[in-house]
Amino acid sequence: QVQLVESGGGLVQAGGSLRLSCAASGRTFSSYAMGWFRQAPGKEREFVAGISRSGSYTYYVDSVKGRFTISRDNAKNTVYLQMNSLKPDDTAIYDCAATARGIRTAWDEYNYWGQGTQVTVSS
Repeated sequence: QVQLVESGGGLVQAGGSLRLSCAASGRTFSSYAMGWFRQAPGKEREFVAGISRSGSYTYYVDSVKGRFTISRDNAKNTVYLQMNSLKPDDTAIYDCAATARGIRTAWDEYNYWGQGTQVTVSS
């Protein structure tokens, strides 16, 4: 069992930055690949970024490449999403999730989810 708690969301102007954190409970954090997803009002949940168990491999949706960086600190049981050059289209609830399967882009392949954190980017 893994419990995930996100933090770091908020309101930022376009062009600004935010760093999201996702803290995991349990001693098996390094056994899971981690992903960040987002869901905007009226839209489907969207994969944003994923990171392998060791942190050696990452994967991003095209719309955030070059702007967002996913990283993890297994000693701290935490995964991060650094978001730079934010755009109004990035406005959404952001969730972190854990999967035992390696990096996946489909939300239904993730086993554990956090409660979500709101990111709002004003124009």
